[in-house]
Amino acid sequence: MEYIIYFAITIGILVFIHEFGHFAAAKLCKMRADVFAIGFGKRLFGWNKKNGFSFGELPKEFDGEGHTDYRLSLLPLGGYVKIAGMVDESFDTKFANEPPKPYEFRSKPMWQKIIVIAAGVLMNFLLTYFIFWGSNYFKGKPVTDTTTIGYVKEYSSVDSLGFQEGDKIISINGYSVNNWDEVLSSIYVNNIGEDVNFKIQRDGLVKNIFVPRTKIPDFKTGHEFLLQSDVHPVVIEPLKDSPALIAGLKAGDIFLSLNQVKTLSAEQLTNIITSNPEKEISAKILRDKDTLSFALIPGSDGKIGISVGEVYIGKIDYRTFGFFESFTKSFDDIANITAVTFRVAGKVFAGDVEFGKAFGGPVKIAQLAVRSADVGIESFIYFLAVLSLSLAIINILPFPVLDGGHLVMILIEGIFKREIPVKVKIAIQNTGFILLLLLMAFIIYNDILSL
Repeated sequence: MEYIIYFAITIGILVFIHEFGHFAAAKLCKMRADVFAIGFGKRLFGWNKKNGFSFGELPKEFDGEGHTDYRLSLLPLGGYVKIAGMVDESFDTKFANEPPKPYEFRSKPMWQKIIVIAAGVLMNFLLTYFIFWGSNYFKGKPVTDTTTIGYVKEYSSVDSLGFQEGDKIISINGYSVNNWDEVLSSIYVNNIGEDVNFKIQRDGLVKNIFVPRTKIPDFKTGHEFLLQSDVHPVVIEPLKDSPALIAGLKAGDIFLSLNQVKTLSAEQLTNIITSNPEKEISAKILRDKDTLSFALIPGSDGKIGISVGEVYIGKIDYRTFGFFESFTKSFDDIANITAVTFRVAGKVFAGDVEFGKAFGGPVKIAQLAVRSADVGIESFIYFLAVLSLSLAIINILPFPVLDGGHLVMILIEGIFKREIPVKVKIAIQNTGFILLLLLMAFIIYNDILSL
């Protein structure tokens, strides 16, 4: 239910922003907007100025007389604005048998048509831009200021590749890295689908470690690959009447060591505790800024009764940006994400990256929306911005049904000084719609397989 709610909120916001762009531009260009719909298919309910709020479909011969019907439709996978005199997702062609009216899309000059079609993408772009600007200006960017590798489990795949705790990563595939954010971007984004060559510094010496792509897990399980230094287990919650609670542990306590062994991951912590049932373990704990000592005695099942996570306690560099600098930085962020999107798409079509690992549909959107919301409202809003940019990029592609496909037809009509026959437009729209539904079904299928 949580997934459904957050998916509905996410898609609702993005579709509303996009379609409002088309709607506002049409109104400014004196065009009639007969329908403003969130979702496709059967009308569930809606409101218009002529007959107020109503459930179900409107009568077939309903004429809003220039008033827009604002509606919620059955399939919540998009939305549309039905502009009078335009072949669109509604596939309404009754106007084709009548002469053009001054308020119709087809009677307007080419430049107005382009503005109306491009306005949706522009609104998604602006949403992304202003969220990025606000994030850069008000919050800045926290940067994990380390490239040093932390815990390496003995006999793990990372251990077998030759990595050791304390290795400092200097460069990845020839490009230098200066913080852990750049390390993750280089592994999972910039070099997606490629083998990775690490240059590391160990005991004053420089070494190269080659890692085949098949040895690198997906990003969603990336914590099993390389861990940064200064990560320690943290108590999320001690259970009622548990050995941990009896010993005095509290939520937020950070494990520094157990039995004089430095604890660098939740897995390592669990292994030490479970291997010492009913034996006293000395624990060094960081609570706020104080270092405390505790004696823990696991039960006969080798548990102390805590839910545990991981937290980074090393240096974080907050990079702040001025009012005007944030404008430039936001453009750079958008340009970088756009470049990465097309680079990844190219690798998918080249067969270097699996489709399901690069693209996601409703299920993945719902999962990411919930995860980002769990982190906090700022994380959810940032996720919304990235998704809005993705929607803008996809919609501007020259594919039938999408805004880019409409733009291509408008430009063709402008070049040849004549309108493309309505039957041809309908055929193009139908073909594009069917292909889009097939692609959507394939994406959802991949989403389900990845669960």
